[in-house]
Amino acid sequence: MSFINYASREINCKLVYYGPGLCGKTTNLQYIYQKTNPDIRGKMISLATETERTLFFDFLPLALGSIRGFKVRFHLYTVPGQVFYDASRKLILKGVDGVIFVADSQLERMEANVESVENLRLNLQEQGYDLDKLPYVIQYNKRDLANVAPLHEMRELINPNGVPDYEAVAPVGTGVFDTLKAVARLVLIELKRGQGG
Repeated sequence: MSFINYASREINCKLVYYGPGLCGKTTNLQYIYQKTNPDIRGKMISLATETERTLFFDFLPLALGSIRGFKVRFHLYTVPGQVFYDASRKLILKGVDGVIFVADSQLERMEANVESVENLRLNLQEQGYDLDKLPYVIQYNKRDLANVAPLHEMRELINPNGVPDYEAVAPVGTGVFDTLKAVARLVLIELKRGQGG
């Protein structure tokens, strides 16, 4: 749920990058951070293990214009993808306004993708959210690798409802901002709807 600060005239929205371990969630945030004007971005905090995996979250406040005189600031988070960090994932989903599911396109990761989407849906339900009613987009990452699953098969498996989806190669930025803009647009539509149009 977005947080409105009337004193500073800011609307703060929380976007969460979700997906299986090593699918490229952190790579998305790192690319956005590198390509964003330092004047409109905050400090990125990354907590990683010895194996470079994200343990908790990355945090990137990103100011994107205004709505009716209020500045809109997006806070971008990733969740740890590894199975044993489920409690951390639930915590990070609290107060979420929009979700980006980053799928790993490699054939051998299809089962992990499906499990992660199911985990996302379940964790949201436990917090009182319905994935089908949240601003939600899917990114098929690692499309540059040789062993990727066909796009139509990935859509059948993890995007049966046909939410907006994008192919991506996160390290070089392909599809990264398309995905972010798509979920940001959906969140802004929800915000305007909540304010009576």
